[in-house]
Amino acid sequence: MSFTFQPSMVIKPLSAAILASALAWSSSSALAQQDDSAQSPETGSALTTLRAERQAAEARDNARLANLVDDSEALESALAQAQEKLAAARERRETLEASQQELNQSLAEIDAQRESAGGDLDAVFGVVAGSSGELRDELNGEWLTLGGAAELPPRLEDDAILTSGQIETLADSLMGLTAETAKVRELNAPVAAANGDVSDQQVVRVGNLVAFSQGQLLQRQGRDGLLAPAGHTPASVAEELKAFDAGNGNVVPVDPTGGQVLQALAQQPTLWERFQQGGAVGWVVVVLGAVGLIIALFQYLYLTRLSVTTRRQIADMDNLREDNPLGRVLKRFHAFGAGHAPEALEARLDEAMLAEQPRIERGQSLVKMLAAVAPLLGLLGTVTGMIVTFQSITVFGTGDPQLMAGGISQALVTTVLGLVTAVPLLFAHTALSSRSRALIGIMEGCASAVLADRLENDRVASDATDAQVKRHALV
Repeated sequence: MSFTFQPSMVIKPLSAAILASALAWSSSSALAQQDDSAQSPETGSALTTLRAERQAAEARDNARLANLVDDSEALESALAQAQEKLAAARERRETLEASQQELNQSLAEIDAQRESAGGDLDAVFGVVAGSSGELRDELNGEWLTLGGAAELPPRLEDDAILTSGQIETLADSLMGLTAETAKVRELNAPVAAANGDVSDQQVVRVGNLVAFSQGQLLQRQGRDGLLAPAGHTPASVAEELKAFDAGNGNVVPVDPTGGQVLQALAQQPTLWERFQQGGAVGWVVVVLGAVGLIIALFQYLYLTRLSVTTRRQIADMDNLREDNPLGRVLKRFHAFGAGHAPEALEARLDEAMLAEQPRIERGQSLVKMLAAVAPLLGLLGTVTGMIVTFQSITVFGTGDPQLMAGGISQALVTTVLGLVTAVPLLFAHTALSSRSRALIGIMEGCASAVLADRLENDRVASDATDAQVKRHALV
């Protein structure tokens, strides 16, 4: 239901209202005139003033009414123009709707023709376009496009009908890339150094496997695929690459994992870096181990020298020397003189041997103690490392494993250092103990033999003295 505004609907009631008010005012003014005749002169003057004001108001109302009549005509004119424009717009809309309907009908006819002409090819086109895009994404950043004429396959639209030219371009691209996988190319290309400087260098590319320059493996960075040295190239790999580049070798190291092995090698710490992961506890363990090994080495050399001099003394028992413990013991024993009881001689001999044992067993207890302390220090480093790890978990959580790696590395490295230090110290202590026991055994054997000879000689001399005393008594 529509409603059309008509100015006459407003003007007519308004005119009626104005006429009614005018009639009312006329009647009231007539009554006022009748009343004026009965009023005083002052009252008549006031009524005259009011009458003049009333007439002025009536004049203003008449002028306003005339203006309203003029505005209504302009409004009716504008309204007529708007109605004309509305009618034109409706006509145009109907025309466009008809055109759209015709276009939809034409599109439906084209789809039907496309489906009837080659509906099965849509799936083929979709697969080709998808495969081309996937292959382009996978090969982007690979070595095949470096220094060769091969290009990446074009990116095709899935819902479009492929032309023969696009299919030929795709086939040419695939054949070119396949041919590049079997070629070794040498070219000059810009290579970015570690400090950011870019310079042209001679680059060797082997298929899609590897590219290197000056013995360093290369990698592609950024959208532009700028060449840059890999993080870490092992020394053996660098030598083989240089030999291949110089024509002296036919072996090229290849990382079949796509750089993961090289990345792992680059992150592998050196021996010095791994040692530093042990922290202060690791340093203490290593210092104590070094002290123990130095003591063991010097004591072992001392015992070796004693073994040589002792064997030399055994070979020449008539000439007792001071450069070996056996000579010193026997010289001290012989200095005790004759005429002593066997118990006294044995005690003197034990005393002389006990005086030599501290020098023979010197350092062994310290080496043994260090061998026992090193694993305990390693265990201490393990505990402190785990404390650091748990503190990292408390502060940062378990989201980043690298934050926990420091404490775990310290724990493991200190444990390894403790065991590595304890094992050689135990071997050193065992070697020192064996050699010292051998020397002491040799001294005890020789000393017992000398004591036995001394006691036998004393007994023979005593028997001879007793026999001589008896002969003198019989005479």
